[in-house]
Amino acid sequence: MCRWFAYISPTEPCLLSDVLISPANSISKQCSEHYLPQLLPHNEEKDLDDAPDELMRMRNSLLNMDGLGIAWYTGATSSYLKHIDGPRPALYKSQSPPINDFNFKSLCHNTESKCIFAHIRATSGSVVTQVNSHPFVFGRHVFMHNGVISNFSNIRRDMTDELSFDAYCNILGSTDSEHAAALYMTNLTDGGDKASWEKAYPLKKMLEAMQKTVIRILELQHAKLGDANTPNSLNFCTTDGSRLLAIRFRNHATQQPPSLYWSEFAGRTLNTKFPGDPDGKGVENTEATMEAERMGKHTIIASEPTTYDEKEWHLINANCALMVGEDGVEHEVKIEYDQKLNAKDPKFDIYTPHRGLEWEGGSRNSMPPLYAIHDQLGTLMLRLREEFDWGQVFGVAFFFAVFPEDAAMEEAAFGVVAVVEDSVAAFCPEGALYALF
Repeated sequence: MCRWFAYISPTEPCLLSDVLISPANSISKQCSEHYLPQLLPHNEEKDLDDAPDELMRMRNSLLNMDGLGIAWYTGATSSYLKHIDGPRPALYKSQSPPINDFNFKSLCHNTESKCIFAHIRATSGSVVTQVNSHPFVFGRHVFMHNGVISNFSNIRRDMTDELSFDAYCNILGSTDSEHAAALYMTNLTDGGDKASWEKAYPLKKMLEAMQKTVIRILELQHAKLGDANTPNSLNFCTTDGSRLLAIRFRNHATQQPPSLYWSEFAGRTLNTKFPGDPDGKGVENTEATMEAERMGKHTIIASEPTTYDEKEWHLINANCALMVGEDGVEHEVKIEYDQKLNAKDPKFDIYTPHRGLEWEGGSRNSMPPLYAIHDQLGTLMLRLREEFDWGQVFGVAFFFAVFPEDAAMEEAAFGVVAVVEDSVAAFCPEGALYALF
């Protein structure tokens, strides 16, 4: 799945590089490394075998190398145009991983904002292109997503029928996430045109629009697919620059959604102006010019904590929304929906924590396409660090991605599987490493 980060404060701007680049677990580093307190153990790789929910681990383990995007709010436009009231989002997108993008680094080192969205993408099937990178902008509103709308191709046409004309026309890419953003904006504005995107709406209205969006997606899937539908992972986040709403959601009776955390203290650890060490190494911040107590009210919501002080972070409960008002006060509320809209997961409902999981059929002849291993390479890397060097592992990813249907590649792939089978056996029995999720 993807990773995203959001920062909002009514009074305290932060330097983008302080939160997106400098920390050891900044979103720039989450392309291949992950830190999930309260969900998985950290810094003891052997303990990953004993994680209580391997499916949750897999849901958070993909490589996030398929594009990046950031949105930050600035008052520049409102200083020049009298019809613009308040900050508006600036947007930067790239197909490059953040650690290799010099423009991204330069921008972050020289930009501050009171509201920041950042996203790194792991595609679930749509093409890698700038327009498919998150976040998505609708006037003063910004939207991003970690997860997947299951069976999106089956309901895509039905979803577009739900959209206002302008929301539909604003879709530039092909992702399920951008369609969800357009549906949310249609609900938020009651089908309004572009002019309605420039308005700010009460937080209660934002929550109602988000719940309506989630429920409508589930209803369309249920009507089209019935019991054949599979669960969605819908970690949505939206803001107008002053208010923020984020949800952590999966319509399954027991499975965890992708990780999502929030903090009201981590900002002072991350902000260079204040004392603190986000990497937890006890290194003194010699650039600090202000006492920690003077840090303004702020909220950070992120797929993974960006500091290594677990006391600073709270895991958002499954199927809940975190609401942040103009005053910076946070409220967590339950996402209400009909439990009949929960879906089963035939690939993983036979899973048990002690045995792992299996693909139905269990033989190589019944496995899903070989390129699925590319989607799980992040998980495999955790297992194969001692077996392969990074060049070999990335080579496997490249050949599987470029030649997914090539017979020679298929034969070579089975050879690779045979070599690494012992290393991954404890994690997933034969066939399971190909499972799509």
